[in-house]
Amino acid sequence: MNRFFIFAFLLICSIRLSAQSKISLIPLPVKMEERKGSFLLDKNVYINYPKPELKELASYLQSAIQETSGLKAGLRTGKWMQKGARTISLQIDPTVIAKEGYNLEVSPTKISLKASTENGLFYGIQTLQQLIPLKGSKSIPAVAIEDEPRFSWRGMMFDNCRHMFSVPFIKKFIDQLAKHKLNKFHWHLTEDQGWRIEIKKYPRLQEVAAYRNGTQIGPDRKKDVDTIRYGGYYTQEQVKEIVAYASSRYVEVIPEIEMPGHSVAAITAYPYLACGAVSFENGKPFEVRKVWGVSKDLYCAGNEQVFTFLEDVLSEIMPLFPSKYIHIGGDEAPHDAWKTCPKCQARMKTEGLTDEAALQSWFISRMEKFINKKGKKIIGWEEIMQGGLAENATVHSWLGVESGLKAAKSGHDAIMSPYSHLYFDGYQADSKIEPMAIGYWVPLDSVYAFEPVHPALNEKEAKHILGAQANLWTEFIGTEDYFQYMVFPRIAALSEIDWSPKASRNFEHFNNRLVDQYQRYDKQGIQFRVPVPKLALVRTSGITSTVVLTDPTKNGTIRFTLDGGEVSATSPLYKEPVTLQKDQVIRYALFFNGQRKGSTESFPKIKKAKK
Repeated sequence: MNRFFIFAFLLICSIRLSAQSKISLIPLPVKMEERKGSFLLDKNVYINYPKPELKELASYLQSAIQETSGLKAGLRTGKWMQKGARTISLQIDPTVIAKEGYNLEVSPTKISLKASTENGLFYGIQTLQQLIPLKGSKSIPAVAIEDEPRFSWRGMMFDNCRHMFSVPFIKKFIDQLAKHKLNKFHWHLTEDQGWRIEIKKYPRLQEVAAYRNGTQIGPDRKKDVDTIRYGGYYTQEQVKEIVAYASSRYVEVIPEIEMPGHSVAAITAYPYLACGAVSFENGKPFEVRKVWGVSKDLYCAGNEQVFTFLEDVLSEIMPLFPSKYIHIGGDEAPHDAWKTCPKCQARMKTEGLTDEAALQSWFISRMEKFINKKGKKIIGWEEIMQGGLAENATVHSWLGVESGLKAAKSGHDAIMSPYSHLYFDGYQADSKIEPMAIGYWVPLDSVYAFEPVHPALNEKEAKHILGAQANLWTEFIGTEDYFQYMVFPRIAALSEIDWSPKASRNFEHFNNRLVDQYQRYDKQGIQFRVPVPKLALVRTSGITSTVVLTDPTKNGTIRFTLDGGEVSATSPLYKEPVTLQKDQVIRYALFFNGQRKGSTESFPKIKKAKK
């Protein structure tokens, strides 16, 4: 009887999988019709672009096809085409109404990709590349797709302040934003722990503010701090290079220059920017912060030199970034120093401000007016609403969704980034089996479950929700591999939140489509998080239990131990359900393609020993 139950369980799982479409796309398109036949990729395939301005996109498509299939399709322009050739045609078509939308038709003899804009064609190319099988015959299934994004703001934040990353790695990350049809790269460039962008008028930002004399490497801010000098910055030429690269991938780069808080690095370089000659927090000379968390040292709101400094900095930065937005931070700025600062108190009296929250609002509004005069708009974390919201500001809601709702109801645009769902520095599973993270728990299903438009908003108010953005703060993320581990595959869930229709989202279906996505990541050299095998429990008696393990990637091998030892590449291979005796523990892990190992989980779960 028990054997029959186990067999039935496994059969149901296999039936569910086979019932899914063979076409696996992320994010899911708005409309897709599967048709008969397929388009064979071979030496007779050419990419046709009718206008010279589409040559760059045609070359990009050529590279995308070669990356996935190994075939280098020829390029042709105009109407001439070799006899017997099968074409992939790119066409600007004004009848495709959606600005970033596209229509894609695949038949056995030709592929047609149409959009009203070049970025629409670009997103169609991302879909077409996913249609190319990674294994077996390179035949693209016949299909008709009509697609467009749900939101205009589809982004991720990259924190370079806590840890530096190379220019090539940033470009690699931008490539992945594009492949997931994300279009905003929020670049966090200034912090307490380091200033990361070259400002020629203020050289001490490069000489002093860009480096710290130690880094917190564990949870204890007092004990877990090393003494290794750490830092660096991006030159303006490197910034231009990154911005240009992002533009070629239709990704907009939005710089963040923090104010009035999170400014210790700048204050260390130029102490006159603070409320006192020494740190308000500890009474010692300023130093670039080595530990994480919030500092009470911030820019002095009563000092005119602060505004001269910030305006000079922004005047150098703005020409580097074509984006119409400047993110000014505004979060986590304790007002303790302002309360005892004679200059700040004098400013409050002069401006008729009732409290320090109003002073922060005045600070932000003053900087907004300067930024607006330069033709830009500001975005700020939700704390900019304290004391009154600046006239044209966009609110970045992160503590929850309430501030975003409030902003939208008052006619202000909002970007939704609640840490409960979209902070990718949070743990992806139980902290006992995961690498160290900053805290909280944001597994893949929590990301996927987020809905940017709250039902409390009416249709008019909902239009102010620009979209959703995930944030990756890098306090404990100091390597490229770990960065990718934290982002992938959660970025796939984010892409579907931002692009796909709300009604089409289904986590089980998404999980099944991730099977192919894992293979794409592997082929693209992405060090994604290898998931833990799924466990189902079948109880057989009071003293034994049988566990069934399944591989979420469908391309790995599961290994296990029953003696309490760590799972390794030489541990027994899981082939069939395992029966555990009373008090026996199974430890198990997935090895993807026999190379990379996921986290080791156990059943029953092993409890942490009490200290």
